[in-house]
Amino acid sequence: MSSERESTQAVKTQSRQWRGVLREYADRLNITDATPIITLGEGGTPLIPAPALSKRTGAKVWIKYEGMNPTGSFKDRGMTMAISKAVEDGAKAVICASTGNTSASAAAYATHAGILAVVLVPEGKIALGKLSQAIAHNAQLLQVQGNFDDCLDIARDLSANYPVHLVNSVNPDRIEGQKTAAFEVVEVLEDAPDIHIVPVGNAGNYTAYTRGYTEELERGATTKLPRMFGFQAAGSAPIVLGHRVDHPETIASAIRIGNPASWDLALAAQKLTNGYFGAISDAKILEAYRILSAEVGIFVEPASAISVAGLLERAEAGLIPAGATVVLTVTGHGLKDPQWALRTADGAEITPTVVPVDTAEIASVLGLVKK
Repeated sequence: MSSERESTQAVKTQSRQWRGVLREYADRLNITDATPIITLGEGGTPLIPAPALSKRTGAKVWIKYEGMNPTGSFKDRGMTMAISKAVEDGAKAVICASTGNTSASAAAYATHAGILAVVLVPEGKIALGKLSQAIAHNAQLLQVQGNFDDCLDIARDLSANYPVHLVNSVNPDRIEGQKTAAFEVVEVLEDAPDIHIVPVGNAGNYTAYTRGYTEELERGATTKLPRMFGFQAAGSAPIVLGHRVDHPETIASAIRIGNPASWDLALAAQKLTNGYFGAISDAKILEAYRILSAEVGIFVEPASAISVAGLLERAEAGLIPAGATVVLTVTGHGLKDPQWALRTADGAEITPTVVPVDTAEIASVLGLVKK
């Protein structure tokens, strides 16, 4: 009995709670002893093997599931850093423009820090799940009669001329926090993948992963840089087209951005990693969305599924080498924008089958034969 207690105690001694990315990676981030750590326990998200996608492509496919962050998206990695540095600088209020995930994250972290969050979102262009998060976290939320790029222009003007601190991805602290996802991938794989695929809206994550992998290579933790692949929705693909899109349109609201804030940095990252940018139709995004939930068991918002769609498109083109290790980042949880789960690929509504309180009838519906 004593031996059993000692064994249990040993397990408890060895385990510990994840402390958030600023504490876990303090030696690799731009923070000091003077930086207050504003954390909700972000990071430490799972890297999940995806055998169904491996079978479809011939590659070794892994999913970095960022929907497991506190507010349900990868934005929390950058926001813990941005809000912590804002508080260090004495900020009493922060501002951001958002298609949804940034607003939810900024609101949650600002509330945790005891300061005000002001969020500007495009009117009618934000998923209900994200809108409700920002409101629940007590943000001062304004719906602007314009698109995301209009919101960002105003947020920049306000932060330049009024006492509010900008926490969009143009803030370098955001990129600094987001690079930690690359550290976590390397810890699991014990090297960098051959290819890493991310959705692209503002392009900050594309830049952040490249920075993270570059730093891991420089410190000898990896043997290579992965090729960075980024995908935009076809109706909102300014980097692919090479020019600003004034009226971006896509069902993938999180990447409905016509003038990416990190455009130049992303192009530099593409060059450094021999990377690639591509555009995917909404139909293919929704097809991949179904594949990911029904075959892999991971529920994401549509924008996240573009990583899967991009992988399948590149594999079909013969450009994913057999046996290559490929990591797909899926950026936001499916509960952020659940309406698409209730519709078929052609837009028809999916409703549950209604059955009577009758075992035999239910067995018949299920196609079961009595023993």
